[in-house]
Amino acid sequence: MSAPLGILLRSGGHDAAHVALVAATGAAAIGRPVTLFATSAGCRLLLAQSPLVEAAREALLQMRGVAGIAVLLDAAAELGVRRIACEAGLRAEAIDPAELAPGVEVAGIVTFLSAVGEGQLLAL
Repeated sequence: MSAPLGILLRSGGHDAAHVALVAATGAAAIGRPVTLFATSAGCRLLLAQSPLVEAAREALLQMRGVAGIAVLLDAAAELGVRRIACEAGLRAEAIDPAELAPGVEVAGIVTFLSAVGEGQLLAL
């Protein structure tokens, strides 16, 4: 089995979220177990109605034929990427866990680090 990939997303910006999803879906597509852990402003990516889908950059990427966040979020779910919203990060950003997309877990950093184990970690 391939080494797990853990992606820690702390940024709420479109660029970081897009790169996190590209890495997550790419790794999952080649058979790596992937856990995407969003904390602080990064939690907004995992909302059922993510504001990042409405960002100007999203339309630009689509116009240029690049998969945007909306497409990559669907692909991540289909590929089995484990998506975790940080419990403390949700509180810090005043986000109600009920606002998260279906299938998103709420847990802490220990759960994330346990999932990654001896695998590779990418922080954005």
